[in-house]
Amino acid sequence: MSRPDALLPRHRDDGSPVFAEPWQAEVLAIASELSKRGVFSAAEWSVALGASLRASAERGEPDDEEHYYEAALDALEGLLSARAPTVGSGLPARIEQWRRAYLNTPHGRPVELAAGAGSE
Repeated sequence: MSRPDALLPRHRDDGSPVFAEPWQAEVLAIASELSKRGVFSAAEWSVALGASLRASAERGEPDDEEHYYEAALDALEGLLSARAPTVGSGLPARIEQWRRAYLNTPHGRPVELAAGAGSE
């Protein structure tokens, strides 16, 4: 049986923020929404996330929040590539577009993609 809260973050007892960065919340929100829409199941998300976390551990990465959310992002990208190939196949190019935009944005300014960046 799939629990609806399986895609949600754990609550902290000390009252500190659940997410250190907005993108961490966005990864889980996107995974939750895609699961609700049937792109993949909560069980498939669990398997993909577990595999990504094991791979992170095998690379010797620390078992901390930063690497947890990096593993979650990796799992989400993998599921999208497998379940929505038209979306997943465009991820590497889109990631590179955002990387270039980030590197070319002056400090303190919002990072934005140039008009038409999605059509490269």
